[in-house]
Amino acid sequence: MEKLKILLVSAEVEPFAKTGGLADVAGALPMALKKAGHDVRIVMPKYQIVSARMNYVTDFSVEMLGREETCIIREGSLNFEEGEENYSIPVYFVDNYHYFDRSGIYCYGDDADRFVFFDKAVLKMLPAIGFKPDVIHCNDWQTGPIPLYLKEIYKEDSYYNEIATLFTIHNLQYQGNFGKGVLPVLGLGDEYFSSEKLEFYGEVNFMKSGVLYSDIINTVSRTYVDEIKTEEYGERMDGLMRSKSDILYGIVNGIDTVNYNPETDSKIYKNYTAKNIQAKSVNKKKLQLELGLPTTNSPLVAMVTRLVDQKGLELVKNIMPDLLKTDVQMIVLGLGDPYYENMFKDYAKEYPHKVCARIEFNDALAHKIYAGADIFLMPSKFEPCGLGQLIALRYGTVPVVRQTGGLADTVTDFKIEKESGNGFSFKEYSGRMLMKTMVRAISVYKNMPDIWEKIILSGMSSDFSWERVSDKYVELYLKAIDKVF
Repeated sequence: MEKLKILLVSAEVEPFAKTGGLADVAGALPMALKKAGHDVRIVMPKYQIVSARMNYVTDFSVEMLGREETCIIREGSLNFEEGEENYSIPVYFVDNYHYFDRSGIYCYGDDADRFVFFDKAVLKMLPAIGFKPDVIHCNDWQTGPIPLYLKEIYKEDSYYNEIATLFTIHNLQYQGNFGKGVLPVLGLGDEYFSSEKLEFYGEVNFMKSGVLYSDIINTVSRTYVDEIKTEEYGERMDGLMRSKSDILYGIVNGIDTVNYNPETDSKIYKNYTAKNIQAKSVNKKKLQLELGLPTTNSPLVAMVTRLVDQKGLELVKNIMPDLLKTDVQMIVLGLGDPYYENMFKDYAKEYPHKVCARIEFNDALAHKIYAGADIFLMPSKFEPCGLGQLIALRYGTVPVVRQTGGLADTVTDFKIEKESGNGFSFKEYSGRMLMKTMVRAISVYKNMPDIWEKIILSGMSSDFSWERVSDKYVELYLKAIDKVF
């Protein structure tokens, strides 16, 4: 296969700065591409929280509203091992005291200015560091202007006009909408404030910029591609998505199969594989002890999630009274909307022997929960891909999910007559259907232990590695390059 030069651009990258799944993808996909022999590099902002070792590379000015802002490019690396091999991926950090020396990553009043500066700096950086990529892989709204700049501002520049772009939509809900006054910040005239260009319901939309001007677009599951073409899931962009159907693709995310591996995971109580699945019960018992739950064989239901409406928590609220009448235990780990945080805290107080609510971010505990729980609950309203269900499958924890987005692509509903499936799923967004599906799962767990083990082993045999995923991204990179030449 042709070896490519790839620049991945992201507002967040694991392990340097992270708020969600975007960072996981931006950190893991380049590793798989590097192992496949491609020259892949990463660029992200240098936030205050980034503590990686890095060296000064170069500096230059970036024009912002008629003034020159200094940009310093620093270089660090993403290092990893695979077998006997050691790998190192260059990571460039765009540094500017005014825009990025702050305690957080997002949710500032000048986020438009901050990421416009970042996008302009990324393109200006390329000749300065002597790297001309075959393709720039942009991710989410923060990088949306980059394809526009290449197609419109740099279209006559021979250095840039042969660079292809892939734009990945990780979650269409977050689009980067700003007032018309952002056009001068972008360096664009009023002619771009039209429905054919960046105007979107009276605002300038950065996500729309990426969708309109990229050579190829993808999102993070096959089902989500179809969903975002509908009014229900399209976030008012469904018409635009339908118009881009010929260049819109879906690739299900992978997971880090080294970090998430029950055979070697140092964060869990006892390692196990599909060959000694009985050792999983040791993890369950020790998890129950650690969290103050009785060490019974009741099905242990877990949620490791952001506590927000998108995750189907209204359905969980609807079924909790009935669910807790059955013989189950429940663990919830996560942060989010205070309404849902308090809801689970209240249930934990009322049912201390059945419910444990840990309202926090705790990676080590998350690993223990994936290893110790019996059922992983993820009834999302929508889910572009979802990583929780993939990790649960890897650890032999049976997912109960709603058939949407990546959940529909990765969890196959168990059919008793065929004894096939790696989890339990339902389509209708209702508490009634969630409860019906939970009852079905609990019944198989209690009454059909041999069948339950088959479901576990089916999940553990699934391949959600980034190696499988990266080949599909390379296919899209090549499609994007073909469109440029």
